[in-house]
Amino acid sequence: MTTPSLIDLDTEQNGLELTHFDYATAWILGLRMQLEASARSLPVAIEVSHGNIVVFFALLPGATPDNPDWTRRKRAVALRYHKSSLYMRLLCEQHGWNFHDRFRLPAADFAASGGGVPIMVRGVGVVGAAAVSGLPDVEDHALVVSAIASLIAQPREN
Repeated sequence: MTTPSLIDLDTEQNGLELTHFDYATAWILGLRMQLEASARSLPVAIEVSHGNIVVFFALLPGATPDNPDWTRRKRAVALRYHKSSLYMRLLCEQHGWNFHDRFRLPAADFAASGGGVPIMVRGVGVVGAAAVSGLPDVEDHALVVSAIASLIAQPREN
């Protein structure tokens, strides 16, 4: 999978605005990621939050005990910067920055590695985040983005 550019990620994020987001929507989003990951036998942790409250969490077969820690830290980056954790990784790489030194954030609480994506509501802004860990970070990011895009295309479960 090709690593996107910062411009690609900005464009992508601008196209991922939801019309609303509540606990039920968070659960549907998490379930969509879980179903996709299960269908592909992906060994991942999945987390969806409403604000800082984790509403959905799943640890799929093959995931490691470290994966939930990674989802928590990726989610923290998305919530703090209103950008995906992949965007923040690439931004730091582009400037030659060490993320934790540059922003004075503890590595125990923040991870600038792809897989954390802010959840945006049109006219409101960031209302939560979704995160995946267990695959290469660009693939973690793509799984989250795909699920958010599917929620926009088909907002309600049948």
